[in-house]
Amino acid sequence: MAEYDLTGVNLPVNLDAEQSVLGAVLMDGDAMAEIATILQPEYFHVSLHRDIYAVMLQMFLSGERIDIVTVLDKVMQQGIFETAEQAKEYLARLTTAVPSISSVGKYANIVSEKYMVRSLIYASKEIIDTANAGGESADTLIDFAEQKIFDIRSGNEVKGLTHISGVVLDRVHALDELYRTASENGEPAMTGLSTLYKDLDKRIHGLNKSDLIILAARPGMGKTSFAMNIATNVGKKHIDKAIAVFSLEMSKEQIVSRMICSEASLSSDEMRTGRLTKEKWRDVGRAADILSRLNIYIDDTAGVNVAGIKSKLRRVKNLGLVVIDYLQLMSSTKNYGGNRVVEISDITRNLKIMAKELDVPVICLSQLARGPEQRPDKRPLLSDLRESGSIEQDADIVMFLYRNAYYDKTDPNTNACECIVAKNRHGEPGTVPLGWDGQYTRFTNAAVMPTE
Repeated sequence: MAEYDLTGVNLPVNLDAEQSVLGAVLMDGDAMAEIATILQPEYFHVSLHRDIYAVMLQMFLSGERIDIVTVLDKVMQQGIFETAEQAKEYLARLTTAVPSISSVGKYANIVSEKYMVRSLIYASKEIIDTANAGGESADTLIDFAEQKIFDIRSGNEVKGLTHISGVVLDRVHALDELYRTASENGEPAMTGLSTLYKDLDKRIHGLNKSDLIILAARPGMGKTSFAMNIATNVGKKHIDKAIAVFSLEMSKEQIVSRMICSEASLSSDEMRTGRLTKEKWRDVGRAADILSRLNIYIDDTAGVNVAGIKSKLRRVKNLGLVVIDYLQLMSSTKNYGGNRVVEISDITRNLKIMAKELDVPVICLSQLARGPEQRPDKRPLLSDLRESGSIEQDADIVMFLYRNAYYDKTDPNTNACECIVAKNRHGEPGTVPLGWDGQYTRFTNAAVMPTE
């Protein structure tokens, strides 16, 4: 945690709780299993307590027995105390400070609570110092302040150097969950949210937290429809997750109309004219019921910037996915004198930062330049990304949609579509087959697509 001049400020600390946590673990090593997910070393205010707890956490992760003798040996190996006598005396004092070993979880919560309040004080001081320094716009300062508070609430407060033991513990728990899921289902588990497109999920391992995913295509390929299909599928599969859709081009009514068409197998002509059979009306009612139950939020504000999007997203509980349609319609908070390439670079960089800060996957749609139109093979390439090479640099995954029948009217496979994963930080690039049902603006798994 950064150091600030806090003269006159009484930092909230409960030394008894810190000592009781450590003493309880020394008396019963199994207590670590209860508090390891609650406390990180930096939660302790006293530096000596941080060091001792870090040793205990390392021993817990490596499966070593934890008691006063083994911890004494470890702290001496790491030079935490100058002499063995000092170490013995202090560790013994910790064990006598424990009112009740069974209450170790309550003591840990007190330590965590005090740490959060101290974090809020530090954050407030940093916000004041940044505002007093000047040089930043009001929008930038507000975003900075909101982010500081959001990080504390979500447990992502920037702490500077973090001991690896806490990160290792988190990763081991995540791996254990994947292992259990794979064992129960009999097939590999995904690290991210399922799109319900099986081949795509296998290729990118689902939509992973903190990923910036660029979905690009030439006009008419169906990128908006595909993004909305993914949003709907994630909403169905992960009912506890909130999905936020920012549509800079289409109104929320247009977006929902497309979603109803896809869900109810309703043609765009039927949607526009209202000429429906009784059976179709039943399908519409069923689709409306399904969609209205999904945890999807739509914002159709034109020309929104990343700071505005982030501010709105911080207020969404249990956010799982963000979809932005599309990149080239976004604006920047800075003035680049009409240099659109630099402006897009700034936007994509901030989108990646946003995905990391909010710890959610962000799907951002993008236009392609006219390069594919001028080549015999019209499949898009990374170099076709419009207006900025930084799009490729900042993105974790870049996907292109390509339908050969769009260019070759003699192609009998009018339902065939390729999702080209051109960049993939989670695995190998490759092409995923999809089905395209243009009548209902719907993409499907290729295996279940009806043949002509």
